[in-house]
Amino acid sequence: MKIIIAGAGEVGFHLAKLLSFESQDITLIDLDKDALAYAENHLDIRAVKGNATSISVLKKANVGKADLIIAVTGVETANITIGVLANELGVGQSIANISNTEFINNDEDIGFKKFGIDELISPETLAANEISLLLNQSAFDDTYQFDNGALIMVGTTLSGEAPFVGKTVQVAAKIFPELHFIPIAIQRMGTQFTIIPRGSTEFRKGDHVYFITAREGVDELYKLTGKEKTKIKDVMILGGSKIGAKSAKDLCANKFNIKLVEKIPERAFDLADNLPKALVINGDGRNVELLEEENLHDMDAFVAVTGNSETNIMSCLIAKSKGVPKTIALVENMDYFQLSHSIGVDTLINKKLLAANSIFRYVRRGEVLAMTKLNNMNAELLEFEVKYTSKVANTIIKEIDFPRSAIIAGVVRGEEGLIPLGDFKIKPADKVVVCCLPKAIVQVEKLFV
Repeated sequence: MKIIIAGAGEVGFHLAKLLSFESQDITLIDLDKDALAYAENHLDIRAVKGNATSISVLKKANVGKADLIIAVTGVETANITIGVLANELGVGQSIANISNTEFINNDEDIGFKKFGIDELISPETLAANEISLLLNQSAFDDTYQFDNGALIMVGTTLSGEAPFVGKTVQVAAKIFPELHFIPIAIQRMGTQFTIIPRGSTEFRKGDHVYFITAREGVDELYKLTGKEKTKIKDVMILGGSKIGAKSAKDLCANKFNIKLVEKIPERAFDLADNLPKALVINGDGRNVELLEEENLHDMDAFVAVTGNSETNIMSCLIAKSKGVPKTIALVENMDYFQLSHSIGVDTLINKKLLAANSIFRYVRRGEVLAMTKLNNMNAELLEFEVKYTSKVANTIIKEIDFPRSAIIAGVVRGEEGLIPLGDFKIKPADKVVVCCLPKAIVQVEKLFV
């Protein structure tokens, strides 16, 4: 695909990096000469210096021949303008990055598609939604929902108490035949290799395993992974950023008891006015005495979303030392994900990764409805809609020439989430969730075109 990225900031550079690794034809536009020079020296891309809201600059980038433009500058009005102009100049699809959630909440009333913008994404909203999901699935360190929860992806590290540790997938399936979930990816403790499990794959203590489950399988997973389902009610949020404010608002609406700690007095007063159901505390969250005075030890969860990754990690470690069961830290450095299972924080979240996940489905071939990358694993989860012309349509799973480095994880038929076995027949209009390694993506895409 020919893809134009407007904005060489954190999100733009990260997207350019991921897409260039896949040998996509990438053009990066920005006014910052140094940022473009760095990108050109480290990535296989074309750089265009200029303001992406300029028609002449867009023409110089050959926007009329591009399949997709992704506007991720630091100014949301500029991103919307870029999407509109690119559409008029003949781009295939356009995505605009915004921070004002009103645009997303009122998209049905405004109808941005009629202006030529196919998708609005908000990394802050994506991060806040991720936090809400994680707190609702308290024992798991990663989660993602397909079709409003018809299928749910969860990630967890297996303890020695999990009853299927030491058993193969095939043996475990025979012992627990009525289960409504399937393992889709495994990372062995101390390694960086991602395994797509087969019947002969053995579960081991310390494995980080991702499962796909139907709604009724979540409680089963709690029992069989040796995790305890704890009710999270009292949550402390460190940082009154857009993510912190939206998380507090959403959690208050879901009857959580929220304490929000914000260092800057003016922002703390504004948050107190806008969040009447939350207790807003003006103070430095790095002050352990302050956290203890606010009964940190009584919290069910601690969420750190300041603008400093190290502050977020250290404050979560302090919360862990005080007995807080669930900790979540916002980090900007992707390298921290390599340490996520040993660093002591339950879950790390990253805005760039969440934004990339939301955008990547536009790059994949076939009717991709949703897509996410597994944290710290070299694998993707893709949800395809089966067309009448798709090779998998009206075909039994075991008869599909499916690559060994991919697995059909689940099927949504109507509103029901199903965990399919080999004799399951895929039908047109089914939504099929596939987990695959990068080397299998092209082969998988061809099955759903």
